[in-house]
Amino acid sequence: MTIERIETATRMSRIVKHNGTIYLCGQVAKDAEQGIADQTRTMLEKVDSLLEQAGSDREHILSATIYIKDMQYFAEMNEVWDAWVPTGHAPARACVEAKMARDALLVEISVVAAEKA
Repeated sequence: MTIERIETATRMSRIVKHNGTIYLCGQVAKDAEQGIADQTRTMLEKVDSLLEQAGSDREHILSATIYIKDMQYFAEMNEVWDAWVPTGHAPARACVEAKMARDALLVEISVVAAEKA
């Protein structure tokens, strides 16, 4: 059973593949100075890009864990999320309020997906 690590650094790999399963490291917004909707949108664009690089897409996401700085942003984040998730392909999901690595960050996501057949 081979483990493939893509874009590996000292602390982490951006993508890890094992037995047809893809694990993405936590993704945050491209510009942390934006509001929650834009942060969520650009964060999900990064997920799309990494999934494509790994041989998958959003229809193959198995689970997602969303970390949100403050639950006051929950509804607005969900508007962007709901528009992004393909109908009939909603993954298992958890959303928790969490202290972020940088104060300006409002949202982060960790994704597990299956490779496309």
